[in-house]
Amino acid sequence: MSNEPVFRLAPPKKGGLLSLIFSRFLIIFVLLLLQAAFYVFLFLRLREYYMHFTVFIALFTLSMTIYLFLCDTDDSAKLTWLLIIVILPFFGAFLFLYTQINLGHRVLKKRASATIQETMHAIPQNPGIMDELERDGGDVDDLVKYLNRSGCFPIFKNTETQFFPLGEDMFEAMLEELRTAEKFIFMEYFIITEGYMWGKILEILIEKAAAGVDVRVMYDGMCEMSTLPTDYWKLLEKKGIRSRPFAPILPVLSSHYNYRDHRKILVIDGRIAFNGGVNMADEYINRIVRFGHWKDTAVMLKGDAVKSFTLMFLTMWNINEKEPAYEPYIKDTGFVPENPSGFVLPYADCPLDKDKVGEAVYIDMLYRAGEYVHIMTPYLILDGELLTALKYAAQRGVDVKLILPGIPDKKAAFALAKTHYRTLTEAGVEIYEYTPGFVHAKVAVSDNERAVVGTINLDYRSLYHHFECATYLYKTDCIGGIEQDFQKTLAQCRKVTGETIRHEKLSYKLLGYFMKFIAPLM
Repeated sequence: MSNEPVFRLAPPKKGGLLSLIFSRFLIIFVLLLLQAAFYVFLFLRLREYYMHFTVFIALFTLSMTIYLFLCDTDDSAKLTWLLIIVILPFFGAFLFLYTQINLGHRVLKKRASATIQETMHAIPQNPGIMDELERDGGDVDDLVKYLNRSGCFPIFKNTETQFFPLGEDMFEAMLEELRTAEKFIFMEYFIITEGYMWGKILEILIEKAAAGVDVRVMYDGMCEMSTLPTDYWKLLEKKGIRSRPFAPILPVLSSHYNYRDHRKILVIDGRIAFNGGVNMADEYINRIVRFGHWKDTAVMLKGDAVKSFTLMFLTMWNINEKEPAYEPYIKDTGFVPENPSGFVLPYADCPLDKDKVGEAVYIDMLYRAGEYVHIMTPYLILDGELLTALKYAAQRGVDVKLILPGIPDKKAAFALAKTHYRTLTEAGVEIYEYTPGFVHAKVAVSDNERAVVGTINLDYRSLYHHFECATYLYKTDCIGGIEQDFQKTLAQCRKVTGETIRHEKLSYKLLGYFMKFIAPLM
């Protein structure tokens, strides 16, 4: 590593009690204390009313159970909440109602839904492409129809694609393309941390903003708890960069793990877009080491499909502060890519509707696969539908392989992932752990003709609770490179077997069994 100085706008973020004060943990802790205090009071002062209280608790628990099963919540989550409510009736009931009411995000939900509806037809689908897909017989036209129920996600041709097997590969390409910007630069990232990576990008953004380029940066509000000061957007504004945090955290009112902006999007002039798992922090390019070697992936698009990422960004940008027109940014640029191939379908998943878009795309790939489905994911926290799809694909002879981290970033999530190992391997799914370090890639490839690269993990947070995005690729030239990268990564992995499962650390087994009860809440 060179000792090149790092450009910063603010001093490094210091730790403290802020994340505790602004977290759901405070609500949980207070509710537990209140319930414990109530039981102590009941025992000391109202022992003669014990039978009355027992009947009341039984009726209260029954009422909450009926309400729980009638509400519109995922079945796996219902079982978890039922367990919590049965064990701790008052605590569980108030915590459940708190997450359902979602005080800190009610306005966000209303604005997001209105903005998505407003842009449903902003980019018309080219009917000739749909006709071509129908003749192709790959049933991708059906997927397009499904995705467009929840947003504006047309499928495109005339798009060049390039796959990056590592974050540092994407970073170098990103710097090169940012220097070509003439009209606008839109950046939307879950995590921004000041350091070498962000410093290099920020220098270009400041230079471009000074030259009159419309530069906008949006980051998730949780950054204000962990990596950035609360007024960081003001520091960017002073440099000519329009900026805003998405859904800033509100003390106690925010059930802040929900409705986070987990997307990673860079758009340049409406002709170039980047998407993938790579955030703006040094570990993503292996500039610093946190959990061994950081394995991540990304894709660059050049051509017509970039319109969708431009619209995705503007849709999120306008949730906080409505601005007039989308059209100037999503109109045809006249840009002609050098090597377009196949079909490209950028799409987003919104946690505010009833469609589990991210999960549905993975399941669609598993059900349509004829030869293989190969997936890399940092987390494996599965609901019944996705678990069934993985097992069914393997049981009908499809080569299903999963690569997960060898060194986890979250031990609880890793322990929970391991609880799925036996069920999946017995069904024929092959599981591997990346021995050099941490896999953060969210990529799936199937049959040498379909692939997904994006931000969507195989866990409840991504599939149910976050704003996400990804790029669906069909018969594009880069798909072969995605499968080659999978095989190269596979060579650096240890295989999970019945023997390794039996000899897993007892601490992981116990932690995994415990986390299984609350998996939908993770």
